[in-house]
Amino acid sequence: MTEKTPLDESKIAEIRKEFDFFDHDKNGQIDLPEFIELLTILSPKTKASHVQEGFSLIDGNNDGFIDFEEFLEWWQEAWWEY
Repeated sequence: MTEKTPLDESKIAEIRKEFDFFDHDKNGQIDLPEFIELLTILSPKTKASHVQEGFSLIDGNNDGFIDFEEFLEWWQEAWWEY
């Protein structure tokens, strides 16, 4: 397992912009329909059967939503290049 590079404030702000873009109802959480849109844009080859599984893996507290902290951790592991 590789150690994560600490993110500075500007990188966290950039990731926050991505989160806010997909948080259409601005409730501070990404729900499943918002997550489906996110994956459609970021990873169009993702199979529909894997969407729910991926959502569940990111939703660490199992509340049915992805909050910013969960999103930040996922983004660092899956998308962010640093």
